[in-house]
Amino acid sequence: MKKEVEKLLQYVQKPARYIGGELNSVVKNPDDIAVRYAFCFPDTYEIGMSHLGMKILYGVVNNMADAWCERVFAPDTDMEEVMRKNNVPLFALESGDYIKDFDLIGFTLQYELCYTNVLNMLDLAQLPLLSRDRTDLTPIVCVGGPCTCNPEPIVDFVDIVFLGEGEENTVEVVELLKYCKENNLSKQEFLNRAKDIKGIYVPSFYKDEYNGDGTLKSLTPINDTPARIKKAIVSDLNKAYYPDKFVVPFINIVHDRAVEEIFRGCIRGCRFCQAGFIYRPIREKSVETINRQSRALIDSTGYDELSLCSLSTSDHSDVGNMLTSLIDWTVKDKVNLSLPSLRVDNFSDELVEQLNKVRRSGLTFAPEAGTQRLRDVINKNVTEEEVINTCTKAFDNGWTSVKLYFMMGLPTETMEDIEGMADLGMQVVHAFYKNPNRQKGTGVQVSISCASFIPKPFTPFQWEPEDTMESLKEKQAHLLESIPSKKIKVSYHETPTSLLEGVLARGDRRLNKVILRAFELGCKFDSWDDKFNFDAWMQAFEENGIDPHFYTHRRRPFSELLPWDHLDYGVSRKFLERENIKAHNNEITPHCRIHCSGCGANMLNGGNCDARG
Repeated sequence: MKKEVEKLLQYVQKPARYIGGELNSVVKNPDDIAVRYAFCFPDTYEIGMSHLGMKILYGVVNNMADAWCERVFAPDTDMEEVMRKNNVPLFALESGDYIKDFDLIGFTLQYELCYTNVLNMLDLAQLPLLSRDRTDLTPIVCVGGPCTCNPEPIVDFVDIVFLGEGEENTVEVVELLKYCKENNLSKQEFLNRAKDIKGIYVPSFYKDEYNGDGTLKSLTPINDTPARIKKAIVSDLNKAYYPDKFVVPFINIVHDRAVEEIFRGCIRGCRFCQAGFIYRPIREKSVETINRQSRALIDSTGYDELSLCSLSTSDHSDVGNMLTSLIDWTVKDKVNLSLPSLRVDNFSDELVEQLNKVRRSGLTFAPEAGTQRLRDVINKNVTEEEVINTCTKAFDNGWTSVKLYFMMGLPTETMEDIEGMADLGMQVVHAFYKNPNRQKGTGVQVSISCASFIPKPFTPFQWEPEDTMESLKEKQAHLLESIPSKKIKVSYHETPTSLLEGVLARGDRRLNKVILRAFELGCKFDSWDDKFNFDAWMQAFEENGIDPHFYTHRRRPFSELLPWDHLDYGVSRKFLERENIKAHNNEITPHCRIHCSGCGANMLNGGNCDARG
């Protein structure tokens, strides 16, 4: 660590965020390194250190002999203040070196409200914010993660965009940059070559044009660039890289445990869920692979908790054998096994039997909507009877708390659907007290957590209007009025951040100047309620002559060109249109293992859309 950085630590609340040196962190000799990569998470250390994707790519790059990946997190406001006061640029944790001197600076975009943090980190690094103002070959600024399925609102600030999964093309980009450095090639020559790597999008090679009504007229490729860019995927997770060690933090982080990814993708097809579509096709790890990787992580980190990661844990095709084999050694080694993302429609007796062997905690299920009609609209394929039966089964086995996740503002939603959330919560309470097997003298706690629905790209609802802030507030108030019991607690998201997230999720290139102005007005850490400055954002929109409601409150016709239509995530537009029509007819679509709905994702994996371990 540089002395000028070390002397700042006495002035900040959590110096351990900035010192590096944790167990399993990777330190190399800079003299042996051809490409230095600063992997940036645009939020605080505690959040970024919990992110699995960062752990994977950190290991991928550091497995290369002549490349070195270091971690960088957004300094909290106290650290930023002393850095700016003392003219100390943003630095990486492993070496303490300033990232402005690195070759590659990558940001993972997990949520839209981090965009001003990206600009703030570039500014702290003392680098020009706009890509066109960074004329040297290095550093190359890149972004990846789920938000890059529509990166258009931030493309002015980045050089390349990773679409899809980065385990393989990250290596290709690093090797290309090494080649360009060795041969004294220019930044433009690097970009010309990078565009030919699968899953790499070079935004500066496309020109946007708009219609008189403000809609996108065209996004035209130049420099012999393909009209559509296909995302990258890892075909076989059993053969793909997965870290055998995680960096172990000195302080508590949000998810402070070992994490084993058991599969990618989802069979379900919930129409609101972006992750369920952009991570298709489904690819599983074998039980043998899951066990081997899990043991290695526990041995190398010393964690006493292992969490299984997927979009729906109980949808693994061999979940019974997987849990049996994991529990055989985790119980013996006193390792708690955490199983998030359980479904109410496959919460089997076998699964309950396995869960009884691990440390007891509250259960979380996601009905998503309060009535069966609306659950059919969103294709949740869960009935009220299944919810009640699952909760009853849990109460039979000693559970006393249940959290129910819902969404508010879904297409076609009415106040009756809002009341249905409270009614379903009360049905769960009744199921507890009707249960003859419940533990005497105990009470039940039902938590209703309600998120505001935001239409996202590459979902059947990508054309839908977003509910207004006024309507959402009315629905939130009505939900609270509808709760009949103190046994039910309600929490919900604030509506102003939902408006901004909705704008950024489906916006176009004209939003780049809005984001830049918002940053200039002091916006950062927008996902934190105590730091979010709604008025400054509205000022940024007004100064640039852009109405944010243009992006949120109108229904977009199927004929409209969408800002992300030139990006190919495998799921066809025609399929999404069919699913949208079915939603408005209250029609469901069976999940992938019951019937193939022809979404097109199989073409990404050699015709196979259900690659099981």
